[in-house]
Amino acid sequence: MITEKISAKNEQGVYGFIVEKTAKKPEIKKAVEKMYGVKVVEVRTMRYAAKPKTRYSKNKIVSGYTNAFKKAIVQVAEGEVIDFYGEI
Repeated sequence: MITEKISAKNEQGVYGFIVEKTAKKPEIKKAVEKMYGVKVVEVRTMRYAAKPKTRYSKNKIVSGYTNAFKKAIVQVAEGEVIDFYGEI
């Protein structure tokens, strides 16, 4: 996940990910360590609920919801870096 707030924290070793809604903190820690080869110090998670949205079309009003998701903020050990921008 690349946002302005998370990008500013990348220098401190803090990175953001959108994860499966059922993922637990130990699972997220193992996955990040395995995928990026870094030592994870801390994992914080946040769940975002689906929000109602309404859209107006020619004939009718269409109501629905945005997708619910879970965000994980991961802090890696000092001196370790995850290179997100090298692949872009």
